Amino acid sequence: MVNLPNILTDPELFTLSKGLAVLTSMITPALLLSASGTFILSTSNRLGRCVDRIRRISEQLEYQIDPATHKPLSPERIAMLLRMLDYSGRRARMLARVMISFYFAAGAFVATSVAIGVASLFVDRLSWLPVSLGITGALFMSYGGFRLILEARLSQESLLEEIDYVDKTALKHSVPGDR
Repeated sequence: MVNLPNILTDPELFTLSKGLAVLTSMITPALLLSASGTFILSTSNRLGRCVDRIRRISEQLEYQIDPATHKPLSPERIAMLLRMLDYSGRRARMLARVMISFYFAAGAFVATSVAIGVASLFVDRLSWLPVSLGITGALFMSYGGFRLILEARLSQESLLEEIDYVDKTALKHSVPGDR
């Protein structure tokens, strides 16, 4: 049976300054947890917008009717919509992986905070645990941030391709001398 030290009665184990130091060190992971939550919220919003876009494109492709004019879609428009659907699908998969990464980071920061409290009881044996968990959380946050950069570039690439299509279509349908 493990004999736990009595931190409430042993004055060497529990002093006000040691207690405050433990509480102070437990706050840092809480701040990182807040940052994780902000990333989760913004990534969730991005994923929601991406899913909405996929649904709009899918609807247009299913009926092959332009919602503005109620006329059949041109083969060029269908090809562009298929490319946009591919971009949006890739973005959605990427954003889902990013959210998982941020959830892991949040879990690691919660575990870090708990581990700091537990390690304060057994400083010699468990001091490596909160550091390892904190580093794990930071790595998941870094990975998620890097993937968001890639997703933003994919979003930009999709947008630029769509703008190019609109420009070409507008030019094709414009009256000479309009431009």
